[in-house]
Amino acid sequence: MSELNQTLNLKDFSNIYFVGIGGIGMSALARYFNALGFRVAGYDKTQTKLTDTLVEEGIQVHFEDLADQIPAPFHDKTETLIIYTPAIPKSLQELHYFKRENFSVLKRSEVLGLITMSSKGLGVAGTHGKTTTSSMLAYLLEQSEIGCSAFLGGIATNFNSNLVLNTASSYTVIEADEFDRSFLKLHPYCSIVTSTDPDHLDIYGSREDFYTGFQDYVNLIHPAGCLVIREGLQLTSSARTVTYAINSETADYSAYQLRVEAGEFVVDIRTPKKIWNAVALGIPGIHNAENALACVALCEFLEIPEEDIRIGLKQFRGVKRRFEYIHQSANQVYIDDYAHHPTELAALIDSVKLLYPESRITGVFQPHLFSRTKDFFDGFATQLSRLDEVILMPIYPAREEPIPGVTSDALLEHIHCESKRLVAAPEIVDTVKAMQPELLLTIGAGDIDRLVQPLKALFS
Repeated sequence: MSELNQTLNLKDFSNIYFVGIGGIGMSALARYFNALGFRVAGYDKTQTKLTDTLVEEGIQVHFEDLADQIPAPFHDKTETLIIYTPAIPKSLQELHYFKRENFSVLKRSEVLGLITMSSKGLGVAGTHGKTTTSSMLAYLLEQSEIGCSAFLGGIATNFNSNLVLNTASSYTVIEADEFDRSFLKLHPYCSIVTSTDPDHLDIYGSREDFYTGFQDYVNLIHPAGCLVIREGLQLTSSARTVTYAINSETADYSAYQLRVEAGEFVVDIRTPKKIWNAVALGIPGIHNAENALACVALCEFLEIPEEDIRIGLKQFRGVKRRFEYIHQSANQVYIDDYAHHPTELAALIDSVKLLYPESRITGVFQPHLFSRTKDFFDGFATQLSRLDEVILMPIYPAREEPIPGVTSDALLEHIHCESKRLVAAPEIVDTVKAMQPELLLTIGAGDIDRLVQPLKALFS
């Protein structure tokens, strides 16, 4: 950490201002400080349901990048801490204003690092599965005597929030985000690592440097803590290390006989001590069974009883936009998912085919980032070709400028399935309505979520 971070005390401030307050991770921090009695405000580019909720909770939010829009109390640099996300454009004038005027300015990850210095941080890292796994872990802890606070990367259905605040617990569950090397600011007591498939190569430069970033993160785990790692990942830690995997004879924790019984997704789990037969999971999917294994391993390390873990797994209802059922009937199913990497697409499609082996699958996919589409072009084409019908949307740019030759048109040419087409967002609902799909998936991490409610109306 910088010298500023080492000497800074959050209690020295009465005002917390967020640049990019509408992001899922930033909004959790905003709620945290608001709940603790700080005066909180912030800027975001776009008004959303999430920013509306923040306003309802008493947080001031504006949507114009102008310094005169900042509420008056937040111009006092001695009382105000500025927190920003690296996902915002570098040209944002408000951030330049705060830096030019010598405010105390920290990245979101640095603030989370300060929080984990004063609690037992339970990190969840990995290219895929962070949000579901951290939300599941938080729910299991909250249903036990241990309890926890948690900063989540999605709206957990059981909490209806991305924040869990339990000041009586010494544990804090945090998504350890690899983007911009943010997880290297944390101080984890224990951590789960779900995957290290390369991503964010625009930040890391190479697959080797990406993997090194994860090793650097694992090196931060407290020696008295625990590393729970998916079998096959070549990461080492001075802390106790346990492995997990589906259908493995060699992992410390494994799950077998994934099946559906009486409408429930059920697995058998082998731990180092015994077999847990017929463990019911509240959410379906092969990848979610694997996420549950990781949580079981860490919860056992924390000495949570088996019965408490079983109850929590059965009652866990998932996270918005992670294998989220939007509609279910005898004739039609609609699932929305955040998948934005080929490995995540593979897990989603594998799970859907396991649950609905006879159904014709139609997928609406919005690629996220030009750089990610370029880096994993063939992987996206391969996975999307496994669908029966593909409706491809233009690439969602987020923070990026276009890359020549990297387009949805080019991707569409490499997808091989029965039916495929490129459709702009305004025409998606009418296109789906005309198709009357048996099983519909909406997939992506951009603004495709804005289509969910209009599409849901087609099924009612």
